[in-house]
Amino acid sequence: MAVYAIGDVQGCDQEFGQLLTRLNFSPTRDQLWLVGDLVNRGPRSLEVLRRVKALGDAAICVLGNHDLHLLALALSPHEPIKSKDTLQPILQAPDRDELIHWLRHRSMLHHDATLGYTMVHAGLPPQWDLATAQACAGELEATLRDERRCRDLFAHMYGDKPDRWSNDLRGNERLRFITNCFTRLRFCTEDGRLNLKFKGEVKDAPSHLMPWFAVPGRRSSDTRIVCGHWSALGYHDADGVLAIDTGCVWGEKLCAVRLDGNAPAPIFVPCSSSGLSVGSE
Repeated sequence: MAVYAIGDVQGCDQEFGQLLTRLNFSPTRDQLWLVGDLVNRGPRSLEVLRRVKALGDAAICVLGNHDLHLLALALSPHEPIKSKDTLQPILQAPDRDELIHWLRHRSMLHHDATLGYTMVHAGLPPQWDLATAQACAGELEATLRDERRCRDLFAHMYGDKPDRWSNDLRGNERLRFITNCFTRLRFCTEDGRLNLKFKGEVKDAPSHLMPWFAVPGRRSSDTRIVCGHWSALGYHDADGVLAIDTGCVWGEKLCAVRLDGNAPAPIFVPCSSSGLSVGSE
């Protein structure tokens, strides 16, 4: 059995299919890890959701910020659709409810002790070790799977505060912080505060900011992390992090790496879709 991790697909179903062909992927034999952001900005989000759902247990997917935005649109009557969203085909599909139910039951974190990898969409704050991250992921997953609680989550999910972890956080502030770490994190300050504003390349970051994985004393530094979300970072295999969002939806390429062999070697399929959005998230 081969285990492959694939970067942010974001509705680029044509490239996704080409990459699976390149991998000679078989759902009866192999396994896919998908780092989240299956949907949005690309042209075929509905097709991507249907394709991944049809793979059953052969596909393991964590949720990204665009996936949560889709859930908010579907479940929160006051959540506005954005001008660059390409989610209407899902919201109008005859199997919409089935797809939304399936998406709500995906994970925020996946850990495989045998492979030695942990997958999240964006990152982990420096105060979390693996056990804390798993517990926080479980809190958010339980909320998403509860009809009443998930609607309340989406009503209070958006915002950049609080910006530093404390186990004393409670209620919506606690869930907002957890959500921001798993789905939006790129940079932190040296003292471990999240900065969710700057989204560019590391070399262009303000001097007081550093990548989340470079904060001194990061408690998850002994955990090998697979993630996406940060197309401006691109492919990055260092610092205990394998980052594989290589910006297909922005006209670049879609990335896969095999996790069950020796040192991972990336496999790329270039963007071939027309009419993609332009942006940074």
